[in-house]
Amino acid sequence: GLWLVWFWGFFLIWVSLYSIRKLSEETAMRTQKGVVSQEFSITIFAGPRPFKGSIGERQAVALRSWLGLSETITVILFSKDPSVFSFAGSFAPRVTVEANIDFTFLGTPFFHSMVARSMASSSDVSVLIDPDTILLSGFMISLQYALKLDDDWLLVSVTQSSASNQSESRKLQENFTGGSSEKSCGDKMVIAWNNNGGTPLHHGAPPPFLYGKGVHNQWLVGEALNSGFRLVIEAGDAVSSFYVDEDNSAELAGKSTFPDLLRNRNWERHGNALLGKAYGSFSFQNANYYDSELMRLFQCGGHHLFLRPARNIVYPLEPIGRRRIAAASFPDQKTLSECVSSLESIEGCFSTDQLGLPKQVSLPLSLEELLSLLSDSNKTIVLGVAGYSYKDMLMSWACRLRRLQVHNFLVCTLDEEAYEFAILQGLAVIKCPSPPTDVSFDDCHFGTDCFRKVTKVKSRMVLRILKLGYNVVMSDVDVYWFKNPLPYLASFPPGVMAAQSDEYNSTGPINMPRRLNSGFYHAHSDGATVGALEKVVMHAAGARYGSEQASFYDALCGEGGSYAVGWDGCAEPETKLRVHFLDRELFPNGAFMELWERNDTRRACQEMGCYVIHNNWIRSRYLKLQRQLKSGLWDYDV
Repeated sequence: GLWLVWFWGFFLIWVSLYSIRKLSEETAMRTQKGVVSQEFSITIFAGPRPFKGSIGERQAVALRSWLGLSETITVILFSKDPSVFSFAGSFAPRVTVEANIDFTFLGTPFFHSMVARSMASSSDVSVLIDPDTILLSGFMISLQYALKLDDDWLLVSVTQSSASNQSESRKLQENFTGGSSEKSCGDKMVIAWNNNGGTPLHHGAPPPFLYGKGVHNQWLVGEALNSGFRLVIEAGDAVSSFYVDEDNSAELAGKSTFPDLLRNRNWERHGNALLGKAYGSFSFQNANYYDSELMRLFQCGGHHLFLRPARNIVYPLEPIGRRRIAAASFPDQKTLSECVSSLESIEGCFSTDQLGLPKQVSLPLSLEELLSLLSDSNKTIVLGVAGYSYKDMLMSWACRLRRLQVHNFLVCTLDEEAYEFAILQGLAVIKCPSPPTDVSFDDCHFGTDCFRKVTKVKSRMVLRILKLGYNVVMSDVDVYWFKNPLPYLASFPPGVMAAQSDEYNSTGPINMPRRLNSGFYHAHSDGATVGALEKVVMHAAGARYGSEQASFYDALCGEGGSYAVGWDGCAEPETKLRVHFLDRELFPNGAFMELWERNDTRRACQEMGCYVIHNNWIRSRYLKLQRQLKSGLWDYDV
């Protein structure tokens, strides 16, 4: 109940204050002896959930415990939630919030992006931690010993859990008063490393793990061990940390409502497990590998010592290769033997049993639920369509939209591989209705049979969204956005579809036959537009050898341009929909003014005031990709 939350809040604050006082006493004594010094800076990084309810209270207690350990500690929180900014403001300047890393469409931070930011820190020590982990004095003492090492290091501690109910309160107090030696293992860990030499943590780049969703901590430790760049130290017996594991299984039992799906988000854990299987060596290592290869930092008879389990050797001031371990004086042989034999195995903490999950991952959200989550204040959705062969271009498009602060986009995938890829990349994604089954990997450009089949899927998806009451900006993933065009496009009134012109001649009408580009347009959710799109879909279904693009023009502008109005418009007589062909200087196609052939395409377009440029009028996926990469109009940083 609510009183339990308050009880735990006050109890944890008391524990934090008590540990801070003990830390000050211990540090003062040890500094006088010349053993340790607290003159080093620490930056703690975490990705909290919103500071609301009992979750927010537990996170607040945890953060206060961090700050209380030392005045040299600063905290950086990764979030976009207003409540996190508000909370951090109370602790400024020691606590700040950063939102310029990568997040999923639901706001979950990417672990690899957090690690990259943490590695760039200028502090002596970087720490990655779960936002509800309480840190006590043993953490600082462990860091002080680690900083005495001659070489770069990575320190890891598995965080203990304590359930938030009365039956567990006695056990928790015993843990801190020496009455119990039980330790639990889970996904939560404290991971710290020194930043002095700029040494990487491991070989290669980590996969797109989602922070706080399992596997990534174990994966990181395993890769660090295999890479051998740093001395990897397990310090669970020296670092004092824990979190309150609130049991809410009864609350969620039997429910599968939309809010519950957003809260549980089991697909995120499934995705991390799949990534753990596919990348690195974590899934191939035996769990006892970690038990034997990790260095152990532990306490014995009031001393901090290092143990190398693989050799069953405890190190005082003895050299290890080119590394030298600095430790306190040595306990007697009997005491030492008892301490080593009492150390708990950490094999279970790195078990790969958690990877025994389904081979595929899926997003349990319907189209209606996704639209309600994503749409902006105008009820507008940006729609992109892609198959697996265009996955890199899809990600460049998505990254560009994110940099422009355009988050109301949805991806419709043409195959299972692209669907799973998009989920693992944190995109809002749904499977396209009735996609073609034979999408070519390299031969799906304009004019091919594959292109004709794929384009017909797009108009069906747009029509489906329009009928649900949402406006649509259809944008092929080979359209590069220089700036956000949504406010401009929204200025066109209902009953008007604004579409890109595919006319390449610099002079003359831009609404010539078959020059309506169905790869970029804005459609209102109104009766005229829905009726006109139904005509397009019907026309495309009956045109066995024609593409959707041809059907768009013939259905909306008439065959041969019989419904054309002026140089830049059409008027469909039955639905009364008007089509406006967008200014090509603002929305150029791939052949207009040979912009792609310029030495500096970006500068040329920006001087014209371009909103977007389409990477079309070129054959083959490879040539299209090569042209975009060469121009520098690429935003996907793997």
